[in-house]
Amino acid sequence: MPCLSLACHSAGGVVAFAPFRLAGGRGSFATVKSLSVACIVAVAVGAAPPVVVRAQGDAAAPAPAVDPSWLQVDTVTKTVTFQLVAGLTGLNGALNFNGFRDGGLTLTVPLGWTVVTHFRNHDGMLPHSAEIIADTHPLPTGPVAPAFPRAFTLRLDQGLISEQTEDMRFIADRGGSYLIFCGVPGHGAAGMWIRLDVSGSLRTPSLVVTPAGKP
Repeated sequence: MPCLSLACHSAGGVVAFAPFRLAGGRGSFATVKSLSVACIVAVAVGAAPPVVVRAQGDAAAPAPAVDPSWLQVDTVTKTVTFQLVAGLTGLNGALNFNGFRDGGLTLTVPLGWTVVTHFRNHDGMLPHSAEIIADTHPLPTGPVAPAFPRAFTLRLDQGLISEQTEDMRFIADRGGSYLIFCGVPGHGAAGMWIRLDVSGSLRTPSLVVTPAGKP
C-alpha cells in the first residue's frame, strides 16, 4: 500500500504532515484530496501554494533502463516481438508499462511488419489491459476502438488479474504515431501508456527511451 507525505509552505516556513497511507490501497485518491484541502485553506489565509503530493520515492526513483530482452526481431519474417509488462515497478502507483509512464518509452517498427506483443500483468493488486490506439489528446478515460485489427487484449475494461498473460498479434500496415494504452477505466488517463511509431523509412525495429520534449 503506498505511503504518502504532504507538506505546505507558509509564511513562517514549512508545515509538514507525517507520512500516511492511502485508505483502500493503490488507486484510492480520496485521502489525498481531503488532505490537499488543508493546504488550500492555508493558501487562503496567506500561505504560499502547496507542494506536490506524491508517493514517497516516486519522483526520486532513477530513470528506468530499457532491457534488450524486451524486444526480439526476425528480419526474415519481418516480425517484431515485444514483451509488454504492466506494473513492472511501483512507479506511478504501478500504473506503468515496463517501468515507464506517460509515453516515456517508444517502440518503433517498420511499416508492414507483424507485431507480436506478449502482455503480462505484473501488478499484484490491480488488473490491467492493453490496446493500440490513435495518438490522441486528451487521453480517453477508458477503452476505445483499436488502431489495428486484433491490437488489443481481451476484457479491455476489466483487465487481466495479477500474472495473467495474453498475446496481441497484428500487422502495422499504417504509418504514424500510436499509443500502447491500458484500457481499464482511468488507468491510461492516469499515465499508463507508452508509444508505438510505425515508420515507412525504418528498416529495423527499435525500443528506446522517448526523447525529451516529444509531445
